[in-house]
Amino acid sequence: MTWVEVNAAPELIHTPPLRLKQKSADRTALNTDMYCLLKCSPLILAVAVCHGWLFGDFVGKQKELDEISLWPLPQKFQSSAVAFKLSPGSFQIVHAKQSSAGPSCSILVNAFRRYFEYMFGDLKKHEKSRKKVYDSDLAELQVWITSADPECDGYPSLQADESCELFSLPLLQLVYRDDYGANNINKTDISDFPRFAHRGILLDSSRHFLPLKVILANLEAMAMNKFNVFHWHIVDDPSFPYMSRTFPDLSQKGAYHPFTHVYTPSDVKMVIEFARMRGIRVIPEFDTPGHTQSWGNGQLNLLTPCYSGSSPSGTFGPVNPILNSSYDFMTQFFKEISTVFPDAYIHLGGDEVDFSCWKSNPDIKKFMVQQGFGTDYSKLESFYIQRLLDIVAATKKGYMVWQEVFDNGVKLKADTQIHVWKERPQYQDEMAKVTAAGFNALLSTPWYLNRISYGQDWVNIYKADPQNFTGTDAQKKLVIGGEACLWGEYVDATNLTPRLWPRASAVAERLWSDKSVTDVGNAYKRLVQHRCRMVKRGIPAEPLFVGHCRQEYMGL
Repeated sequence: MTWVEVNAAPELIHTPPLRLKQKSADRTALNTDMYCLLKCSPLILAVAVCHGWLFGDFVGKQKELDEISLWPLPQKFQSSAVAFKLSPGSFQIVHAKQSSAGPSCSILVNAFRRYFEYMFGDLKKHEKSRKKVYDSDLAELQVWITSADPECDGYPSLQADESCELFSLPLLQLVYRDDYGANNINKTDISDFPRFAHRGILLDSSRHFLPLKVILANLEAMAMNKFNVFHWHIVDDPSFPYMSRTFPDLSQKGAYHPFTHVYTPSDVKMVIEFARMRGIRVIPEFDTPGHTQSWGNGQLNLLTPCYSGSSPSGTFGPVNPILNSSYDFMTQFFKEISTVFPDAYIHLGGDEVDFSCWKSNPDIKKFMVQQGFGTDYSKLESFYIQRLLDIVAATKKGYMVWQEVFDNGVKLKADTQIHVWKERPQYQDEMAKVTAAGFNALLSTPWYLNRISYGQDWVNIYKADPQNFTGTDAQKKLVIGGEACLWGEYVDATNLTPRLWPRASAVAERLWSDKSVTDVGNAYKRLVQHRCRMVKRGIPAEPLFVGHCRQEYMGL
């Protein structure tokens, strides 16, 4: 055997190899081992990607290069017309003998199984006929992890090195089926890494309950598009589906239904593990002091009684910020949340607080005078938020907040992530202010995908850039990414997935690919094919325009 070294980025030297064993064209015993260099912290990323491979001058079936439709577009990519057959009967993904991770590493075993199925369809269909199909030009993909600690039980993080992202996309998107039903892959050289570390999707499971199968299906779609954060807006005014062990009445009395429309502890654990296996973080959002009407159903005296004149009106407003019992509750609640969700961050919301109820309450008016707040109720909001942030900080968690918390001058830790979503002032101005203050910024303003319009609205989604604001290079580096948001007023299990995809794919490429990747015409051609890949995987992504998918007439 001979070693063929692959071109790799300078930072990837001295890192472990991933081998792909290739058979010669005449099926002789001569083999060539191919490997690509890896540098990965969490193992789920270490499985991954070939930075490229170089084959000899074998004769193979050619494929038109313009049919190659990688999405998101890699940082560097070059493909040849030389093609090689891949057969489920004679190609396999295996652990290299030298690898520090072996068959006991569940995260790798799970990845191998998924990727094989992605390439060849249902694995079970091939088990009985593996010796009956055509042979492969390529024999196996050997995954060699050389780090002393393969981190089989690791959890993805903001700091994770993704320079060798899961090989499912760079490898699997290159596998195509020819007119005779054979799977092929072209000789290709890829170097890839993400532009931004935080690439998220927000799903709202309060306004409409989202069954587990819908959440899991969209986590699968997220992995296909290289999203790495699931922002779970799990509760809000309409319902409280999170089943708390500490405060069971929250879901018993706050969910749409206490048994069918709740996420049990095992459900939450399943979502987190399913996401972890795909390199996706799960960040829960528990938004307070506003957006908490459903909380009050199961927690007595948590919300502020509203008044009509001198008498209670019978309605309630935001969390009551003047009672110690409110903070005692939050202390116990977020202590639980910090143990249930392993991510280093919790999203604490802090947006859209309606002050009218606070203004009507005589006890709160008296408190405002005592604190010297005058009639500025944003100071009362800041008072509450500051105490909440201290509570969460005591759990050793970092926090994300909506931009109002920053705008209102709340004292924040240096590692606070500010989530920009408002259209006024212009989000470019807000991004400049947040980063000028030294905080990490996330953008969502142009990516509220629940807002739909006729035609190809993905184009404007695609053109929006988180760093498109006036600021220094140091400020631009504080932009850690963004999120596409799908709020649930008009979205439930019946229409969530087609409304989200492939429009969210446009966000995915903006957050992954180089900032110079802006050609809408080229993006359209690739996105049409990528959408077809999603449909083939069972994801009901909407069409971009008139046309068809190749698998429609091939019976695939």
